Amino acid sequence: MRWEGRRQSDNVEDRRSAGRQAVVGGGLLTLLIMIVLMFVGVDPMQLIQMAPELAPQQGPAVEPGKPIDDEVSRFLKTVLADNEDVWARIFPAAFGKRFVPTKLVMFTAQVRSGCGVASAGAGPFYCPLDRTVYIDPTFYEELRQRFGAPGDFAQAYVIAHEIGHHIQNQLGLAERVQGMQRRMSQADANQLSVRMELQADYLAGVWARHMAQYAGILDEDDIREAVNAAAAIGDDRIQTQAQGYVVPEAFTHGSSEQRVRWFLYGLKTETPEQIVERMNEAFERDTP
Repeated sequence: MRWEGRRQSDNVEDRRSAGRQAVVGGGLLTLLIMIVLMFVGVDPMQLIQMAPELAPQQGPAVEPGKPIDDEVSRFLKTVLADNEDVWARIFPAAFGKRFVPTKLVMFTAQVRSGCGVASAGAGPFYCPLDRTVYIDPTFYEELRQRFGAPGDFAQAYVIAHEIGHHIQNQLGLAERVQGMQRRMSQADANQLSVRMELQADYLAGVWARHMAQYAGILDEDDIREAVNAAAAIGDDRIQTQAQGYVVPEAFTHGSSEQRVRWFLYGLKTETPEQIVERMNEAFERDTP
């Protein structure tokens, strides 16, 4: 991915030099609960959004430290700018509304978001309550080593997926789905979570198509990197690594095959009308 020398977004906050934030008031218990929930297939961020009182309380806020001007910072600012530029063009045509950019926060170890305190172990996430993407950049090393998904565009795909959640939030889908999940069994709520994640993968693919077609900064190797990353973080692959077997009803993000398929659907989308059709299709119970 040829990302150097292009526009960088101003909507990035670097909290890495602030270090760890002190957590008090049940932080250890909450952490243990989250670990258990992850193994049985519950998304901890989803739980916090549905029940904010479960989020640990913490002491005085830590002021953000001085931003670090390094390669990963410049890369993330450039990828965020690419998403801003693409969706500023596509969003009005597809949805009849102006695209409102999100903010991206870089952190180290753990971070306080509008959805509660999260550790780097949860991976990159989007909080709909404060409309912000959060990422500990060391995740990319884990993506490369643990999941076998190296490459700049594999990293860019992760950000584009989180921007997909921001688009869902702007369209009111996130709030609607969370309301539905409160009235469902855990298994049914997991199915809705999977559909939201596949939608976000689809939107990441739409973004990738525009970067390849109009910006001309991607090649076939870049696309392979993104496909490899989508497959590597499928629920079936992660469950097999963690416990040696697969529990489909506990999926919250989709299988490797599903995630790759929906990313590729996005890559093949040509018109704004198709975007709306495919997003609706992602919510059908029996996806093709």
